[in-house]
Amino acid sequence: MNDGGDRASSAPREEYGPLGTTLVIIPTYNEADNLAPVVARVREAVPEAHVLVADDNSPDGTGKIADELAADDERVHVLHRAGKEGLGAAYLAGFRWGLEHDFGVLVEMDADGSHQPEELPRLLTALKGADLVLGSRWVPGGRVVNWPRSRQLLSRGGSTYSRLLLDVPLRDITGGYRAFRRETLERLGLTEVASQGYCFQVDLARRAVQAGCSVVEVPITFVEREHGDSKMSRDIVVEALWRVTAWGVGGRVNKVLGRTPD
Repeated sequence: MNDGGDRASSAPREEYGPLGTTLVIIPTYNEADNLAPVVARVREAVPEAHVLVADDNSPDGTGKIADELAADDERVHVLHRAGKEGLGAAYLAGFRWGLEHDFGVLVEMDADGSHQPEELPRLLTALKGADLVLGSRWVPGGRVVNWPRSRQLLSRGGSTYSRLLLDVPLRDITGGYRAFRRETLERLGLTEVASQGYCFQVDLARRAVQAGCSVVEVPITFVEREHGDSKMSRDIVVEALWRVTAWGVGGRVNKVLGRTPD
């Protein structure tokens, strides 16, 4: 991570509020068409929440749009990063920023509209009785819209493979719509996380389960993006496959040897 390259364009104007205050972290790379509508929907759905846009120096001007939104709304903030380093690095930078500014709830949300902000109140309500809430496509009531069959099979297959190999009781372990208590993030050893993409989501979920956190899945409707290009790639899939396999095999070896899981 290029910590030295991260800079917040909307520096703290004042204390952001009590530890119960929510921060919605939205990583961006070339999301100029999507960012403003998504931020507006978040602010309408949960008016008391703050939004942090973590932009990886998007060449399409997303960072400038984020700055304009922040200039007009004191609850919108921007973290400018040096370049494209992946979803995991952007979220870790956002988590660090949120924890440093005393937010009590930190939310992961995509910038492309696939995670519907209108469903966020349900995740936050569920968090009152949990340490981590996952917005889930694959529990009863969850669904996806406008996804090809191949993409559904890849997502379901990835979650099933991870669930069985890692022995975690989660139906949608790869999903990226999540709400964390700050105390949960502080227990997960974030400085040791190096994974990216879907694998990053698997990593945080397995760490939460291993740490004894209460993890709840809430059904969501996932809507495929209408503008821009998907960030899914072959490299992301390959990374997830080998890392999950390594974690699963390593966990079984540790169990046999009586070691503490990594």
